Amino acid sequence: MEIKDIKEIIKAIDVSSISEFEFQKGDTKILIKKNDGIKNVKLIKEPEAESAVVIDEKVSVKEEIKEEELYYIKSPIVGTFYSSPNPDSKPYVEIGSKVKKGDVLCIVEAMKLMNEITSEVDGEIVKIMVDNGSLVEYGQPLFGVRKV
Repeated sequence: MEIKDIKEIIKAIDVSSISEFEFQKGDTKILIKKNDGIKNVKLIKEPEAESAVVIDEKVSVKEEIKEEELYYIKSPIVGTFYSSPNPDSKPYVEIGSKVKKGDVLCIVEAMKLMNEITSEVDGEIVKIMVDNGSLVEYGQPLFGVRKV
């Protein structure tokens, strides 16, 4: 397993509601725990010998916004997330964008139908939790909004 794979796992865990993740493949074991803005990452590689190599890092997450302060806009359908009306346009919103209730935030395409997802509250976009072109599930958080 390469470092880039581990970083991708960390990113996926970071945006999810999972607080603990453990993975083992062959002689490599990964344990990730999220606690109060600190991620504990342990990579344990057990070579042929009885001793194990342990890398224990505490990574501080700079979160100025408390999770409970955010309102999450969730996908009402399963489909493909698009941040702009077409590939040549700029995104509807970016981090820091001010939005009002009813403003279009993105499009979710389902069965060749383009569904505009609108803001349910007035506020500021502080998190965009999905990459352009990604598949989204019903109820999956798309945006974190700080209400005004």
